Amino acid sequence: MTTLFKDGFEVEAGMYGRDSLSGISAFMGTRESLNASYMQIAGHGFMCDVEHAATEFQRAGHFHSLALRAVQAQFVQSMQSAGCNAHHEIGPRFARWILLCADRTESATFALSHEFLATMLGARRTTVTVAAGKLKRAGLIRYTRNNVQIMDRPGLEAIACECYSVLREHLRNLSEYDSGLTRPPE
Repeated sequence: MTTLFKDGFEVEAGMYGRDSLSGISAFMGTRESLNASYMQIAGHGFMCDVEHAATEFQRAGHFHSLALRAVQAQFVQSMQSAGCNAHHEIGPRFARWILLCADRTESATFALSHEFLATMLGARRTTVTVAAGKLKRAGLIRYTRNNVQIMDRPGLEAIACECYSVLREHLRNLSEYDSGLTRPPE
């Protein structure tokens, strides 16, 4: 998911994967998204009408709980990514983003265009070329036209900024979170 600016600049605002739910704001009354969503990495997912999902969400059952966990995951990821993009160098950010893709897709190979990588990282294509070249020369990734493959995951994790481990642990433990509400004794 990206945020689009009037001058045409786009930057990642969130990443969805096998454990994600997009469009949640529509359940809460949002009529128009301020973001664009792309399916960039091949995979599969499930889809339903917003009306059906909103009805199920309003029942405040299991789907409601899962949707709120997905909101929490997006919220944490967006905050961490905003800080990361402002604070960390492009190389560690590139490593973070590729590792998150691997986690979300359970794959080490991705068909990604150079331009898309630049958009996701909020950087110029030439900057991405330099960063990818360093990771490639270090033997951490294989990078060819429209294809990125992780070759040395532990090495890539060592290069990635701290944001990767923060997000990985948060998303890994998401199923352990409860609603935060205490129930009255019965």
